[in-house]
Amino acid sequence: MICASCHSTEAVTGETRCARCAPADSFAPFVPPGPPLRSPVGLGQATVILLGLVGAGDVVAIWADLAKPSVLAGSVLDIAQGVLLLATAVVYLCWLWRVRVNAEVFDASSQSKARWWTIGGWFIPFVNFWFPRRIVLDAWDASAPQGRPSGHGLVDLWWTAWVAGLIADRLLRVESGAGMLAVVDGIDLVAAALAAVVVLRLTRMQHEKALQGPSLPSAALG
Repeated sequence: MICASCHSTEAVTGETRCARCAPADSFAPFVPPGPPLRSPVGLGQATVILLGLVGAGDVVAIWADLAKPSVLAGSVLDIAQGVLLLATAVVYLCWLWRVRVNAEVFDASSQSKARWWTIGGWFIPFVNFWFPRRIVLDAWDASAPQGRPSGHGLVDLWWTAWVAGLIADRLLRVESGAGMLAVVDGIDLVAAALAAVVVLRLTRMQHEKALQGPSLPSAALG
């Protein structure tokens, strides 16, 4: 083919200009797009509902701690709480994975931890005292509305309650009196309530940012 710029016959098939006249980026290899945005709303709602049930279970546990129920009733309550916590953890991690992937679409450079830490960071000893918080904070910052500060006070408050609950559970629950058990369940109740608020806030931020339009890789959630 004839080059449209220098009229030489060096233009390759399918191009209108030769290699000397064409801009360098016209021959750049095709780069596939990143992962699409996916709505965290459904998973966020399910997580909040389950966290609400966890909080309700903590209220019942506080009453049970102070009312001194029978051993059988206490065991049934412990089993029910354990099953509910497991279900909540699974749904919460699915939600967190989704917001973490969305955060990469918003601003991949702001994600300081590899994606697999979103799950693994909760289960590795010692690391689980700060990595999950960092994952949430990175997603929080990437999802913040443009031009608006993304303060970390809410996330820090939730994480403080969560860590305090872990420590209290290990130090006070074993062979403790009813009052101490009620304190442990009370801390768990606060942590569950704050976790629900964080989930609601981060879910809403991602949803609103996805609807902002052309400034994002994708104008709407898939």
